[in-house]
Amino acid sequence: MNAPRRRTRGFSLIEVIAAILLLAITFAALMEVAGGSIRLSQNAAEYSQVALWARSLLDTRYTLDPIQPGVSEGHFNSRYRWRLQVTPWTVPGVPPAGNGSSTQMYRLDLDVMWGVEPFERRAHFSTLRIGSNTSATPAP
Repeated sequence: MNAPRRRTRGFSLIEVIAAILLLAITFAALMEVAGGSIRLSQNAAEYSQVALWARSLLDTRYTLDPIQPGVSEGHFNSRYRWRLQVTPWTVPGVPPAGNGSSTQMYRLDLDVMWGVEPFERRAHFSTLRIGSNTSATPAP
């Protein structure tokens, strides 16, 4: 008895090429997602560093010296630089206190910049600080 031969079938060359192409496309998409994730992590780390520098400057500025309105600039290090603008501040809609007041609210606006033109990045921080009123006249 002659048993019929079964033909053993494998994958054709076209099926193998299609599977490799599908794997390559999937791998490329996953690498793009991983690259985007790394870029987002680096961006978040930069902004965290900027927030730490800003907090440090705003917490320590004018702790020993009286607050002086005006603009000052400087560098945290070779990468990050700052610009601080100090202006007197009053509550909107409320007239400022009389000249006899010994305290004054000041608004501190801090800009932290890093990077190079035209890709410079900037973060803005603002806070209020109470200080002595330098324009107040002492009471007799």
